[in-house]
Amino acid sequence: MAKKTTKSQITQSQICRAVASSTAIETGASVQKIEHQLKQNLALAKAVGLAR
Repeated sequence: MAKKTTKSQITQSQICRAVASSTAIETGASVQKIEHQLKQNLALAKAVGLAR
């Protein structure tokens, strides 16, 4: 019988947390500060419309 594997859904929040923690390890800054900056930049990027 073949096993069915289920993929766990990776959320945007999980990606942001992973990037923030990795950056914090490399830079010595706090995870919360970097995560906050990432979320701010994401919000600003969503506000920018594409040229048509």
